Amino acid sequence: MSLDADVRRLASTPLLGALDRGALRLIAFSGERLSLADGELLFRQGDAADAAYQVVAGALVLDIEGSTIPPFVAGPDALVGEAALFAALERPSSARARGATQVMKIPRAIMRRVLEEFPEEAARLRAAMARALGDFGAALEASRRRARATAPDV
Repeated sequence: MSLDADVRRLASTPLLGALDRGALRLIAFSGERLSLADGELLFRQGDAADAAYQVVAGALVLDIEGSTIPPFVAGPDALVGEAALFAALERPSSARARGATQVMKIPRAIMRRVLEEFPEEAARLRAAMARALGDFGAALEASRRRARATAPDV
């Protein structure tokens, strides 16, 4: 895959799409490509999260062990574990390849370097994250209202 194709793929994500082309080129150039076989574990719930992964081809199945929440399938261009780009966290779910899968690993150290070399991008990322959190909060509130409206009176 070409560097330009990787830059376009990174730009398609809501978070990284806020960055300018130079910052995306640095991420694309520095990211590590990994190939996974069907069913291969990428990370386990509870592991230390030190990187995000963009699905290049195939899919990752994200599963929260012991939960009634159905697994989530992240397909091509999805960015998985983006919070790990900014903070040391534990993985909230496990991720396994569904079919032959390729991902680009984006370590937190690369994001730190991007923000050091492109300080103006930090403000863009902050704004994108604030929008995403606002959208998430609005979606939660709408879900709460729907649940209350359909809940039987007790």
